[in-house]
Amino acid sequence: MLVLEKPLILAWTGRSPSYQAEAFAELERGVHAALETYSNVHRGRGHHSMVSTHLFEQARDIVLEYLGLGKDEYVVIFCTGRRAETLKAQLELGSYTSVSSQDIGLPLGIRALAVESKALPRGTPFQTGGGTAKLVSPGWTIWADAPDKFEAGTPAIVNVIAFAKALQLIQHFGNDAFQDAGDDAAAERLAGDERLTAAEILYHDVLEEYSGRGLLDELRQTMIGRSVRVPTAEGARPYINLDNAASTPTFTPIWNAVCQTWRQPRQVQREIVHEVKSICAGFLGAPLTDYDVIFTSNTTEALNLAAESLGGESEQGIEPVVLNTLLEHNSNELPWRTIPGVSLLRLPVDSEGFVDLNELEALLRDYNQKGQHGKRRIKFVAVSGASNVLGIFNDLAAISRIAHRYGTRLLVDAAQLVAHRKVNMEHCGIDYLAFSAHKAYAPFGSGALAVRKGLLNFSPTEMERITSSGEENVGGIAALGKALVLLQRIGLDVIQEEEQTLTRRALRGLAQIPGLKIYGIEDPDSPRFPQKGGVIVFSLKDVPHNLAAKELAEQGGIGVRDGCHCAHLLVKRLLKIHPLRARAADLGLILFPQFTSVILPGLVRVSLGIENDEEDVDTLIRVLGQIARQPRAWMNRLLASMHNGTPFLPQTDAQQQMNDFARAAAQRVYSQL
Repeated sequence: MLVLEKPLILAWTGRSPSYQAEAFAELERGVHAALETYSNVHRGRGHHSMVSTHLFEQARDIVLEYLGLGKDEYVVIFCTGRRAETLKAQLELGSYTSVSSQDIGLPLGIRALAVESKALPRGTPFQTGGGTAKLVSPGWTIWADAPDKFEAGTPAIVNVIAFAKALQLIQHFGNDAFQDAGDDAAAERLAGDERLTAAEILYHDVLEEYSGRGLLDELRQTMIGRSVRVPTAEGARPYINLDNAASTPTFTPIWNAVCQTWRQPRQVQREIVHEVKSICAGFLGAPLTDYDVIFTSNTTEALNLAAESLGGESEQGIEPVVLNTLLEHNSNELPWRTIPGVSLLRLPVDSEGFVDLNELEALLRDYNQKGQHGKRRIKFVAVSGASNVLGIFNDLAAISRIAHRYGTRLLVDAAQLVAHRKVNMEHCGIDYLAFSAHKAYAPFGSGALAVRKGLLNFSPTEMERITSSGEENVGGIAALGKALVLLQRIGLDVIQEEEQTLTRRALRGLAQIPGLKIYGIEDPDSPRFPQKGGVIVFSLKDVPHNLAAKELAEQGGIGVRDGCHCAHLLVKRLLKIHPLRARAADLGLILFPQFTSVILPGLVRVSLGIENDEEDVDTLIRVLGQIARQPRAWMNRLLASMHNGTPFLPQTDAQQQMNDFARAAAQRVYSQL
């Protein structure tokens, strides 16, 4: 087995004494270029998703080139430290090679495993959730192909790009271009006048005189990529990101915190980690006297930790049950299925996505008080704080009161919640809460699990592995802390008011488009509207969902998402997909995967963030109106009537321009000195 402790590349000998500063400057230039066109990867239809996908996949090739391996034989999988060790334990010695961000001296929290394709484990992956499955049915799962199968949740996309860029720079500057950057002497040279304390990095910035709506307005002006124009059928236009539920862009003060953190000595970096725990605790209403904050790579990893902990518990004479809802993202569905000895029960939701609290209490009473199901007891109620499909916010305080009345713990998947509504874990009685920084304007590979003290069931040694793995990504932790500080200074009440204003405008405009059907709350005057956020899903009568999303990008420069949004059970319920049809799709993915994956049913989703304004909403309505009124071939009308995607996506001049745009953007990131 070849494990590279230090990269086996010859150093460039003609460097200047300030070569490390030059290497960092070029690294930061490349990452900033990636942030200008950042989006979530693989499933988005907009320009930015194309660019980020290209950069992310190109990073795998850069790793293989660095290691001197062929991509016909090896697959590169990006992991955290703990995930990498878990995967290695399932591989044969000699079947993989690894290199990490620690090896090259950067605190990115990245492990790159180059694994022989034939040696990859089959069956259920060791961590499950978003991205690990092609299709999810109530009783079984069709797993994704490698490497997606082993990269649960949204990967640390920006950190992976930074890692790949750093590998390129090492070839120019030498093996020690980034080595020992955290040591005091090196940090002194790198930081110079930028030698800062944790408090200065996290709490101070050029916008600190602003707060409330004034800060929101000023912060929008600093969005990285704000000035980027993209090619469309109507000419170059500003890019409109309406895919915030998948991932969010970032802002200059947050990016500055990352760059400053990378250059600080290790003592300051340790102080940053400690301080961000306090920031998270304050933001979530989870005092550190009663709760632990554990850093992870994303929400999915945090939920897998909770599931793994439950699997390690045992109670004489009890068969544990987890109760979640039909609303859940795959990350709050699949991990609970894979725990030995634990069964999963799903609570239905109404057409707008809300749980029936009376039904919740009846289930808990039957299982935990009356014992009507033998030894089975509901130990966990695991619910989403906000739906990534219907955009509704659950009444967590009411759910908690009922759950605790019957001796059940409450876990909240807060991925879609923390950047939009105020959370108070202590007040609401939440025992576990998981969220990702990349959905809160800090897309640098960090997330967290906040958990009531004493509830995690890991040995001290394993707990140390979990903690050190998450805390390795210091830059991502700093970004998370800075983002939460800014959101708190704006005020979640201000964000909620702004979001509801835009959502109300969007719903009223979309309602005027012929053939457009909105799912969930569609009336801004509904008494439930205050419980809806800026996520809207819809279908068009004559336009398949993948074609509609493609044309939004090509005609308006608008990035959205289409498909099942990693919430397959809910979307199939909303579209009233018959079980026989669902089983046929399962079979089709096994026999004809490429064709079937294109025509699967789905919905188009738009999702708002703090960077959006009324002009963005109006452009969406205008372009969607054009798309809805275009004549369509009979086959596409038929597929749209069945809510299917279409395999007949036209190759247009705008699509070619988008491809050229993506290649040029990637070249700016990975260009060599």
